[in-house]
Amino acid sequence: MPGPLVHQGAVVICAHGGQAMPTVPNPRVRVGGQSTVLLAAPWTVAACPFPPVSGGPCVTSVWSVGSVRVRSMGQPLVLASGLATCAPTGVPLAVTASQFRAVAT
Repeated sequence: MPGPLVHQGAVVICAHGGQAMPTVPNPRVRVGGQSTVLLAAPWTVAACPFPPVSGGPCVTSVWSVGSVRVRSMGQPLVLASGLATCAPTGVPLAVTASQFRAVAT
């Protein structure tokens, strides 16, 4: 499914409102002057307010669905329309603000 490429400065949050950030940006492809993110790169989630008694707050996240036709260094890129799951809670990530000029499939 096509969608805008996600860059390092995009606002990405877990379902509880915690801020997610990529751990490894991809400097080979830039959009809006900022590095994109490879699908295989793990993300960290900070300030997730989910109570620890019911499994703990979101700590990390991994994207499982990304670009199919557009690749960088042989790997797919993260798309705003992609799918990511947080650990240990299993909730999805949502891209709330990103660039919309560069779209990939």
